[in-house]
Amino acid sequence: MPRFRAILDTVPAYKAGKTAMSADGRSYKLSSNESPYGPLPSVVEAVSRAASEMHLYPDPASTALTNAIAERHGVPPEHVAAGAGSVTLLQQLFETVGEPGAEVIYAWQSFEAYPLMADLSGATSVRVPLLGETHHLEAMADAITPQTRMILVCNPNNPTGTVVHAAELEAFLDRVPEDVLVVLDEAYREYVRDAGVTDGLTVYGDRPNVAVLRTFSKAYGLAGLRVGYLIGNEPVASAVRKTTVPFAVNHLAQTAAIASLAAEDELLERVDIVVKERERVREALISQDWTVPITEANFVWLRLGDRTMDFAGSCALEGVAVRAFAGEGVRISIGTPEANDTLLAATEAFRHA
Repeated sequence: MPRFRAILDTVPAYKAGKTAMSADGRSYKLSSNESPYGPLPSVVEAVSRAASEMHLYPDPASTALTNAIAERHGVPPEHVAAGAGSVTLLQQLFETVGEPGAEVIYAWQSFEAYPLMADLSGATSVRVPLLGETHHLEAMADAITPQTRMILVCNPNNPTGTVVHAAELEAFLDRVPEDVLVVLDEAYREYVRDAGVTDGLTVYGDRPNVAVLRTFSKAYGLAGLRVGYLIGNEPVASAVRKTTVPFAVNHLAQTAAIASLAAEDELLERVDIVVKERERVREALISQDWTVPITEANFVWLRLGDRTMDFAGSCALEGVAVRAFAGEGVRISIGTPEANDTLLAATEAFRHA
């Protein structure tokens, strides 16, 4: 029997969103925050053309994609690091700072991959409880020690959908030592409509210890191709590039991401549809007497405590899969109007069961 690292005996595997099917064959997956709409026709066409080149290795530096991202955001190309989804870039960040004795601070509940990656990197997790379903930045700043190497701020937060506003973020960053890396995880940035929420890309330029993570998986509808990017000052981006697995971003993913940026105006029209559905679903849930935090992502959050698994099971019987966090609550992705209507019928039935 091969000998493995001892940490593997205690680290749980990442749990992806599940599917569900009702007795009459209905199935709506609202558990993974995926876009309810497929890629744009122009993106599909570009990928189809690129498919004839699958026998060739992709550009290991993702040069064309890096340049397209840099142009889109008005940043130098050397500030961009492309990766196989923002979660892989997150893993690379842990590789740059993680070692025995290093501490990484993040809110909890937040993105469930954070503790897994911290443990695997050898770093120590410092979890700071949410305050009112959002980041308690003052407490996070208080948690900084000489051993702190990185702080993660998921904005909007996954799974609660809540946001950190500009003034509180700036005050927090002013308290963070310059040698501590702050990562603004903005996987859901395209869904934000609150003007008071800082765009991380307007912050990082004046703060060498701040970096921003973005993804093409959510709003851009490319979850199946795995492509994301980091934007940070050159020392940060360079460190992340050093930890990249060769040819990590495949050719089809690079092609699709470039085509998506070219068709961004059309794509963001779909995002607007999701945002309108988000507001409709939240208002309907509130009218059913649920407590639903204001969300700026493509999902809503219900804190259910010990009712969480019963609720998830009840939804599954109707063919609706939600993301359940046992003992905490459920995160429900915004789907098509039909999927959302089925969900709302299920939530109404559960309240009166």
